[in-house]
Amino acid sequence: MSEDYVLHLARETIVIILTMSAPMLVLSLLVGLGISIFQATTQIQEQTLTFVPKIVAVFLGVLVFGSWMLNVIVQFTVNLYQNLPHLL
Repeated sequence: MSEDYVLHLARETIVIILTMSAPMLVLSLLVGLGISIFQATTQIQEQTLTFVPKIVAVFLGVLVFGSWMLNVIVQFTVNLYQNLPHLL
């Protein structure tokens, strides 16, 4: 196993992690921004008002994007197992 392959594998892993987490992070960011604007306009400073909608949005995001995320991680794992004889 060469250094180039290890670096390629690490890069691919990081790209997959970022790709899979991006939809949930974007949903959380958009909901947080909307709640912040709502709090600024109404001057309601309740802390649970920010966390509960974000948790719900991320949960719904997992429900919507879950099958896609599972396909990506299964594809990566199958590719890793197929290349296992070359790694040893």
